[in-house]
Parts: sequence; C-alpha cells; structure tokens
Amino acid sequence: MKQRLLLTRAKLVLPDGVADQADVLIDEGMIRAIEPEACGPARVVELDGRLLMPGMIDLHCDALEKEVEPRPNVHFPLDFACAQADKRNAAAGITTVYHAIAFAHQELGVRNIAFAAELARAVHAWQDHALVENRVHARYEVTDPEAPEVLKDLIGAGILHLLSFMDHTPGQGQYKDAASYRAFLAKTYRKNDEELDVILARKQTDVAGVAERVRALATLAKSRRIPMASHDDDSPARMVSLAELGITLSEFPIDLATAKAARAQGIATLVGAPNLLRGASMSGALLALDAVQAGAADCLCGDYSPAALLPSILKLVELTGCGLDQAVALVTRNPARAVGLADRGEIAVGKRADLVAVRQFGNLPQVERVWVRGRATYRAHFDKV
Repeated sequence: MKQRLLLTRAKLVLPDGVADQADVLIDEGMIRAIEPEACGPARVVELDGRLLMPGMIDLHCDALEKEVEPRPNVHFPLDFACAQADKRNAAAGITTVYHAIAFAHQELGVRNIAFAAELARAVHAWQDHALVENRVHARYEVTDPEAPEVLKDLIGAGILHLLSFMDHTPGQGQYKDAASYRAFLAKTYRKNDEELDVILARKQTDVAGVAERVRALATLAKSRRIPMASHDDDSPARMVSLAELGITLSEFPIDLATAKAARAQGIATLVGAPNLLRGASMSGALLALDAVQAGAADCLCGDYSPAALLPSILKLVELTGCGLDQAVALVTRNPARAVGLADRGEIAVGKRADLVAVRQFGNLPQVERVWVRGRATYRAHFDKV
C-alpha cells in the first residue's frame, strides 16, 4: 500500500490560476485533496514556496533517436538508450513522453523500418523499469509501402500509442523543393549525390498507393482508439480531409493560416518548444510565438530537446504577459486532451499525481522533484552541503 503524501506550502499551478502556500494530498497515486482540512497520517514534504505544476506531457520528441545513434552509423544498445532518455525526461519534468520514432524507408539510419520497430519494442520493454511513462509515437512516412504491415503488428501488440502521418516528398511541407530535401539528407545522413538520386526517385515512385495505405492504417488506428496526427501541414484546404480521416492533432503547421484552419476543424495544433525558446524555426516555417499569440497553438512539444519545454513556458509568460496557468496548459492539460488522456494534465482532485516541483535560478527554471503516480522518481539537490 502506497504511503499518503502531503506536499505543503507550494506555489500551485491550478487549471484556472495560481495558489500560493497551498497543500496537496496524495493517496494511492492520485490527488485526493487540495488544501485539505485534515489528512490523517501522511509523509510531509515541505516545498517552501517552490512552483508545483502538473507533470508535462510531451507528444512529440525524437531525442531518443540521438540516444541510439549519436553520430551517423554509431549505435548504442537500445536498453541503454531508453534508460538515458527516460532519465533526461524525468530531469526535464516530463512525466508522460511520446517518443517519436520514424518509419521511413530503409536508407535513413534508425528511421528504417526494422530498426524503428525494434526501438519501439525496446521503449515498451523499458517501461517496467522507467522513471516516467514512456509511450510510442510512430511517425509513418506515407511514401513507404512496406511500413504499414510492421505498424499493424505493433498496433496488434499494444505497443503503439500515437500514429502520425508525414510526407517528406519534395514540394510540400517543410521541403519546398528537391534541393532543400537533398540538402537535409546530405547533412543529416551523409548521403552522396548517387544515393540521393536513388532515394528521391523511389519516393516519387512510391507516391502511388499513398491514399489507400493511409486510409487502411487510419481505420485500424480508430478501431483501437489510437489517436492520430498529421505532420508539417501546409494547406488550410487539407485540414477538412484530415478531420474526416480522424486526425486530432496537427504537428508543426507550416503557416498561421493552416494552423487556424486546423483548429476550425477541431484539430489541436502543436508547435515546438525549441522554436519558442530560440525565437526561430529550423526550417524557416511558422514561429511558435506567433502561433501562440494568434491563438492558433494548443500544445508545445520538446521536438528534439525535451529540456526546452519548461523554460519555454516561463519565457512565454515573460514575452506575452499571459497567466502562468495558461502557459502551463500548453504542456499539460492541452496535450492530455489532444490524445484523450483524461486522467492527467491538471492539479485537480481525482487526477493522477504526476507532479513537478520547480526551482528558479534567475531566469532559469530547474526541476527539483518529480512524482509519477505519487511515486518520487527524481530529485536534484542544488544547494551546496
């Protein structure tokens, strides 16, 4: 039986505001009371005014790929990589992470189908030992005719938790022409001109059958209640057909018009925390700050840097003057709702006790404590002894 836990004197980020010097009672991994009049026997944790917020939910982070392959063709064991990513997410205050694993042909490092499936299974296996909740976000490159069968197997095994559709065929999304896509492949995967010619020719050939493959996978995902996303959307008109397909999340819409069109269709939008923190998009696309200020961004994600989530929401408060509760919702309540996680994302009675205590050093916030289902999984000591 789990011990009751009382977190006291916290600066509490609630769904509709912030409460100073507040207490939270946790029992059996759930939030049982806020400001309880009496709690009975419990272990008391004094937070001394620390910021206490819901554990963050990262719907799209591909940093695990770099844990596996830190340099081209240099691979670490998968359990080792999963363990490192798990610890990094705990230290970042992320209590639910969707590891974005790309299923994208055979030429692209860890993104080839067989390797990606092996990595997805490794994430699932590591969860028995994990500090946070690790989930699999399968990114399907729709021009790949072989990946659907592998994805169907993962769905059947209960390993896949979010399915996104991406199309990196030159001429759409973030790659407006063949030159930009070739430059990306050459830099990231060190492909020569001959290899690049083969990859581009194959993508153009495999465009045939895309619609049928996407519809079949979407039908299966819906039958298993697996949420679906689309990636790098670049057309307002496209959002109607995506909504009809059952898409509930638009990742990194290319421009503001597309982001607004997605939300008009009831599709949540997601932008990158690194984009917001840096004030720039890697591909020259929509600025995250512009999307948030225009009311066209529902969620922030870690993208390639999970550590960017926490400082990005505090920077958002600084830049826009929005309430802390509104900024925190972008990385907690809103992502939870976008993928149907009704049990977390808020500090509220009856929700999971996924909580993060934050300490501020000047303008830099640092995670000091993390609880997942009420279990202490991470603690940092910043004071010298």
